[in-house]
Amino acid sequence: MATIYILFSNTLNKFYVGSCLNLEKRLVDHKNKTYSTSFTSVADYWQLYLAWDVLDGDIVRKIEFHIKSMKSKKYIENLKNYPEMREKLIKKFSRI
Repeated sequence: MATIYILFSNTLNKFYVGSCLNLEKRLVDHKNKTYSTSFTSVADYWQLYLAWDVLDGDIVRKIEFHIKSMKSKKYIENLKNYPEMREKLIKKFSRI
């Protein structure tokens, strides 16, 4: 099972969107700055804002890129506040 996750940094007032197969490990990687040149390495603290599991890894990547392409904090906030939006994304990208 693959996971789409969104992190938020109060320091930067920014979101980070990612996907992975093992969320716990990936969060530890972010916290430990395992990838020193990554976007999340510029802030010391990121909180998990939203995460949801999707059965298919290809669909997760498509949804991740879709969210990033929206370039909108409001869109991300709406994803959290309206779970039906997440379900619609899964259905939409399952058909492609």
